[in-house]
Amino acid sequence: MSRLKGVAERDPRAGFRAERRDGGASVPQGLLKAARKSGQLNLSGRNLSEVPQCVWRINVDIPEEANQNLSFSATERWWEQTDLTKLIISNNKLQSLTDDLRLLPALTVLDIHDNQLTSLPSAIRELENLQKLNVSHNKLKILPEEITNLRNLKGLYLQHNELTSIPEGFEQLFNLEDLDLSNNCLKTVPARFSSLSSLVRLNLSSNQLKNLPAEISGMKRLKHLDCNSNLLESIPSELAGMESLELLYLRRNKLRFLPEFPSCKLLKELHLGENQIEMLGAEHLRHLNSILVLDLRDNKLKSVPDEITLLQSLERLDLSNNDISSLIFCSLPYSLGKLHLKFLALEGNPMRTIRREIINKGTQEVLKYLRSKIKDDGPSQSDSVIETAMTLPSESRVNVHAIITLKILDYSDKQTTLIPDEVFDAVKSNIITSINFSKNQLCEIPKRIIELKEMVSDVNLSFNKLSFISLELCMLQKLSFLDLRNNFLNSLPEEMESLIRLQTINLSFNRFKILPEVLYRISTLETILISNNQVGSVNPEKLKIMENLVTLDLQNNDLLQIPPELGNCVNLRTLLLDGNPFRVPRAAILMKGTAAILEYLRDRIPT
Repeated sequence: MSRLKGVAERDPRAGFRAERRDGGASVPQGLLKAARKSGQLNLSGRNLSEVPQCVWRINVDIPEEANQNLSFSATERWWEQTDLTKLIISNNKLQSLTDDLRLLPALTVLDIHDNQLTSLPSAIRELENLQKLNVSHNKLKILPEEITNLRNLKGLYLQHNELTSIPEGFEQLFNLEDLDLSNNCLKTVPARFSSLSSLVRLNLSSNQLKNLPAEISGMKRLKHLDCNSNLLESIPSELAGMESLELLYLRRNKLRFLPEFPSCKLLKELHLGENQIEMLGAEHLRHLNSILVLDLRDNKLKSVPDEITLLQSLERLDLSNNDISSLIFCSLPYSLGKLHLKFLALEGNPMRTIRREIINKGTQEVLKYLRSKIKDDGPSQSDSVIETAMTLPSESRVNVHAIITLKILDYSDKQTTLIPDEVFDAVKSNIITSINFSKNQLCEIPKRIIELKEMVSDVNLSFNKLSFISLELCMLQKLSFLDLRNNFLNSLPEEMESLIRLQTINLSFNRFKILPEVLYRISTLETILISNNQVGSVNPEKLKIMENLVTLDLQNNDLLQIPPELGNCVNLRTLLLDGNPFRVPRAAILMKGTAAILEYLRDRIPT
């Protein structure tokens, strides 16, 4: 009886008594009986607004069956019951916990995620054996200082709360290995975090961090650091000295440059998508000997250095939606074809010397094309003319040379609200296949675009202020490529169904809440890029009918669940789902690539 005696000393109400403060009606007696044997109790999803007293007092009060029948067998003697070590009360409606929490001092796991808690009781300090505490998806604004008394804690999950600060003494949790603070309101990370010397995984994503303390490099065992979706403009150079770091996530920040990584010899994944990085140099790559995944999508890169070919372990390289304009002059080295890549993304770059149909065929076709060009002696004279015309600013207001030589009507990066008539007048009798009006302040599509309806195949209207698509665009009979990223669009007109040659559409960084219905009816579509919107659902049955669709980018949207039927879209070669709030498939499945994702989904289709 010594075990009960210790608890009774803390609670004078305890002892051999039959009366209980509640009837325990909300918890089946069978569950309580099983918990006394196993030491584990799962009350998840029971619509509880408070924790029944019979749960807190499970190791204190005489069980119900003892009051009914005192002739227990040897295996059912209640006084030899197991202390409760694991309590799961997640997915309920709890708004608070009482200090009766102290009556379960043997707990090693306490899971109360997905409730409505605004605070934790100070009595939590008495759970000295606690190793895992999950309070994610609640409404916590502060953490009690008493939490720093949990010296045996190894996993602490605080994501999706409203925390603005970390309590003093947090560094005393020296056994902590896994800490998740994502989706809170943190503006700073205390320098004293460096004392968390056992930490292996740290998630700081989706906060309001503008910088990281240099002291963070003191975490000598840290393998996984996630700082996605913050306001970081730079990262401390000391970060590059973290020898144990394997996964580094810096997506959706404001980074303009990168440090070198001389000591990160174990780094396997580096995620830098959706920043403002303009230059990637040899010094950024030369030490990444173990890198498997390099994500540079949605930046401002104009070229990739030859040293990229030193990354012999590289399996996934994402360069989509940058400003890589050509394969000439090493903007993208042909020697890239020598790498054993499983995934290479180049969509959304203004490249002209590699045909779009090659890119749309997938990674292996692109690598094959690059290898075929390695033996070329160099750019021909005509290629040199093309590169000059594309990259050198024209002295005249309208680039007539581009019109005549490249068949491009280019009036981009002028920050204008209207396209002057002289731009269209300059076309005269010339054949135009491409229009580039990107990086302006256009609120509507120029009506005179209809004059080119019988010849234009490529239209770039990205980085403008378009909130609707006019019918003139829907009349471009030969349109095959349409770039509308970085606008204010939330819908597409039904008339776009008439674009019967459209193969690629880029709708990234707009305001779509659903995948526009009209896209399902454009059977020629091969690539749909709609990342960084607010898309909450897709229709797998309609997607399955789109037999030509090979690339679907749904990254960074609001998908709460992925319908298993999406696994039937077997024509998809590239399906990107990262950055959505769904819980399955998990990141480990996503990293295996499209084929693995589709197989995973198919296995979960209800029979």
